[in-house]
Amino acid sequence: MTGMTTQQRLIYMANQIARNMAMMPHDKAVAALADHVAMFWDPRMKSMIFADSAGLSPIAADAIAYLKQGGTPAHQTQATEFNAVGEAGHSDAG
Repeated sequence: MTGMTTQQRLIYMANQIARNMAMMPHDKAVAALADHVAMFWDPRMKSMIFADSAGLSPIAADAIAYLKQGGTPAHQTQATEFNAVGEAGHSDAG
């Protein structure tokens, strides 16, 4: 990653996150990436990638386009959802 411009690093990061979500259906991966960018990237990072998104993978490109158009993704979680007291069915973790 040395020698990369800030813009190239942002593209690399978005694509790297997209690769980690590639096992999901496309629409869920797009929503998860959009949620991640919305929650964790600062406004300068978002502004830069909105201005020039050349080189993004299909998942990353769709997520960035969604955010650029003013989309507000629902919060996504991949965490295990545990049962409430007396509830069954979510997790077999004890």
